[in-house]
Amino acid sequence: MGAVVISIDAALGWRFHENPAPQRPTERIARSRWGWEQMAETLESYDIPATWAVVGHLFETDCAGAHVGHPSPPGWFAHERGEEPMDEQYRYAPGLLDDLVGSDLDHDIGIHSYSHAAFDDDATEALARAECDRAIEAAEAAGVDVASFVFPHNRVGHREILAEAGFRCYRGARPEATADSPYPAPLRRLARTMVVRDPPPLVEPERDEYGLVNVPPSLSLFGSTGPAQRLLAATVGDPTVKRAKLGVDAAAAGEGLCHLWLRPSELTTEADLARFRTVCAHIDSVRAETDLTVETMRSVADRVAVPDATAA
Repeated sequence: MGAVVISIDAALGWRFHENPAPQRPTERIARSRWGWEQMAETLESYDIPATWAVVGHLFETDCAGAHVGHPSPPGWFAHERGEEPMDEQYRYAPGLLDDLVGSDLDHDIGIHSYSHAAFDDDATEALARAECDRAIEAAEAAGVDVASFVFPHNRVGHREILAEAGFRCYRGARPEATADSPYPAPLRRLARTMVVRDPPPLVEPERDEYGLVNVPPSLSLFGSTGPAQRLLAATVGDPTVKRAKLGVDAAAAGEGLCHLWLRPSELTTEADLARFRTVCAHIDSVRAETDLTVETMRSVADRVAVPDATAA
């Protein structure tokens, strides 16, 4: 039985807070709440639960901006209290989260760190631990139990700390990111944009050495947004939509998982929303005609844990 998962990197303004104020993409930040709301409404209309990986600070209702004791680099929280602070509506989102928690859909509310700090080689263990612990504390204070984790900037690291913190699954590296290819990643992405013949890779969730379930992604719904993408969309149809549909169809015909992901800040226009709606409509129609199921990262982890427990 094949399945589809949609995971959402719900960061709002935190995705761009490292940028100095003059360099922040103000339009994308300003549209991020609209994108969030439109995504939630679209998922509701097609009865599709998703994994919402939320930056932990968005659970907060207020803060002094100092974050005493947080082992972050100097100036990390300057956008909250500097000369040009980011508007509060992009740093807090308790109302948006209340709507998700109160939805009839069984959304998986996960974590996307506390302040969108990368878990890369430059991140200390103390920083990774603080990002996990403070995000969990903020979520629990809001009455949300979390199990799923999505790494900021998709940089996978410090998985042992995720396990210590009590997470059960994470979105790992893209299969194509580790594929053996003589061509650089930008050229491979351009080729996929120009010629759509094959579906994105179906993935197989697996438990790693820390006991966490790795749920790799298949396709970013907004990984290709350049001039070539727009030209093709206007002439022969949106190539990302075509590839997403091929992935959904492949999952329905087989045993693999098609894991699609995106961010609220990537929905800034009606055309962006139409792309997301079209993919959701296709998932809904294929599900109605086949054995395709819609899962979340959390439900995938539950499913993978069953055979592991049986084997043990």
